[in-house]
Amino acid sequence: MGLSIRVRKNTYYDSVTLMLISKEVKKLEGVNEVLVGMGTDLNKELAQNLGLANDEINQLGPNDFFISVLSDTDDIINEIAIRVDELLNQKKDADGDEYIPPTFDSAVKFAPDSNFVIISLPGQYAYAEVKKALNNNMHVLLFSDNVKIEEEKELKELAREKGLLMMGPDCGTAIINNVPLAFANVVKKGNIGVVGASGTGTQEVTVLIDKLGAGVSQVIGTGGRDLSKDIGGIMMIEGIKALAKDPNTEVIVLISKPPAAEIAERVLSEAKQAGKPFVVNFIGGNPEVIKQYGGIPGVSLEDTARKAVALSRKETAVETEEYGEDEASLKEIAAREVKKLKKGQKYLRGIYTGGTLCDEAMKLLAGEIGGIYSNIPLEPQYKLENVFVSQQHTCVDLGDDEFTVGRAHPMIDPTMRQERLVKEADDDEVAVVLMDFVLGYGANSDPAGEMLPYILKAKEKMEAKGKAIIFVGYVCGTDKDPQGLKQQEDKLREAGVILMPSNAQAVKLTKALLKAASE
Repeated sequence: MGLSIRVRKNTYYDSVTLMLISKEVKKLEGVNEVLVGMGTDLNKELAQNLGLANDEINQLGPNDFFISVLSDTDDIINEIAIRVDELLNQKKDADGDEYIPPTFDSAVKFAPDSNFVIISLPGQYAYAEVKKALNNNMHVLLFSDNVKIEEEKELKELAREKGLLMMGPDCGTAIINNVPLAFANVVKKGNIGVVGASGTGTQEVTVLIDKLGAGVSQVIGTGGRDLSKDIGGIMMIEGIKALAKDPNTEVIVLISKPPAAEIAERVLSEAKQAGKPFVVNFIGGNPEVIKQYGGIPGVSLEDTARKAVALSRKETAVETEEYGEDEASLKEIAAREVKKLKKGQKYLRGIYTGGTLCDEAMKLLAGEIGGIYSNIPLEPQYKLENVFVSQQHTCVDLGDDEFTVGRAHPMIDPTMRQERLVKEADDDEVAVVLMDFVLGYGANSDPAGEMLPYILKAKEKMEAKGKAIIFVGYVCGTDKDPQGLKQQEDKLREAGVILMPSNAQAVKLTKALLKAASE
C-alpha cells in the first residue's frame, strides 16, 4: 500500500467544504484512506494517526492545501486530484446562484436594514469584523472559537455600552424571535427564556422543554468563557436584563459550568432583580448559593428542564432527579447486557460531540467510577497526555478548541469521531461506549447514519477477539428537526445501541452497566 501526496501552497478552502469532499473521494474504488484538508496542526496530527503523513505534510502551514491518499494503485492520486477540483468547482457554481457578499461592508450595503449578524471565520480574524458589526449597531452571534480573551472582553464591553448582544465567541446555539441560529433545534414557542454559556447544554434543555409540551421565548447564547473571572459574566447579565424586559418570558433558565464565586453572585443577583422565577444549572456547582438568591437549582440538564416547565405552568418545581427507569429496571438491563462481556472488560469510553453533555456525564459518573480521563477533565491529574489516545475511563469532548482548529465541528463533520470509535475497540478492557447524537439546524444531516458503519466495525473488532462492546446513546433532538428524531433513533436501535431519553438517563444506565461489569 502506497502513500501519495498533492500540495498547493497558499491555497485556502473552507473546512466544511473539504470535509464533504474527503467523504466523497473516499468512495472512489482503490482508495483505502484519504484526507483532503488545510495544513493545520490538527489536520497534520489526524493525517499522522491515519497513516497519511510524511515530512512534506508535517512541514505544511495552515494556509497550505493538501490531498493525501493511501492506495494500492500508484497513479490514483491523479484521479483524486481531478475529482477534488471538480467538486471544488461544483461548490463555486452552486454558490454562484445567489449573491454572497465577500466582505462585511458589502453585506451591509446589500442588506442595509439588517440589525443582526452571524460571524464564523478563523478566530484570529474575528475581532475586526465583530467590532465593525457592533459599530454598525448590529447584534452579533460569533460562532468562531480561538478568539483571544482580551478581545472578547473588549467586544462585550462595547456591546454593553451600545445595548447590543454579543453572543460568543464559540457561541453554538441561539433562538431569537423563534429563529434558530447556528446549532439549534426546532422547538415550540413558549414562555421560558434561556441564557446559556453552553451550546449543547442549552440544546438539551430546550429539547426536553419541547418534549415536555412547553416552549421557549428567547434563547440567548453567551460563549463558554463569559462567566470566567476575565469576562465577568457580561453577556449573561445582559441576557438576563433582556429577558426581564421581554413580556413573552415568564420563567428564566441559566446554564453554565460553575463560575467563580463572585461572578456567580453577580449573575444570581441580576436574576433575582429580574422579578421572574428562575432555574439555574451551574453544572456541578453549589446549589445552596442559587437558593440564597431565590433561584431553583437544577441537578441535571433534564432536571433543569422539568423544573422550568413546572414553573411555566404555575406548578411546584419538584426537588428530585429520579426520572425515567427505576433502579430495579436499570439493574435488569445491566445484568442482561454485561453477560455479553468477558472478564476484564471494565472501562468506559465517552465520545461526545457536545462539551456540556460530556461535562455533565463526567460529573454524574465521577462519584461512582472514580477518576475519568479527558481533554476537559474535572481534575487536572486526569488530563489526557495525548488527547487522541484514551486510557482507563475516558470521556472526550471532540468539539473542544484543540480538536476544531482548521476543521469543522464534529456535529458537522464526524470524521474524527468515526476514526476514534474504531480505535477504542483495540482496547480489550473497554466495556461501554457512551455517545451523544445532536440533531437540529447546523448539524450533520444524518448523525446516526454517519456513525452506523463505525459502530458495526467496532463491534466486529471486539467479536473477532471473542468479546463484546455495549453502546449507550442519547439523541438530542425533536420530532420536528430536519433529521427526524424517530428515524435517527430507529437506525441506532437497529445497530444495537441502547438509547435513553436524556443524557442524564444515559449516564444513569451507564453507571448500572459499569457497576454490574465490576461485580
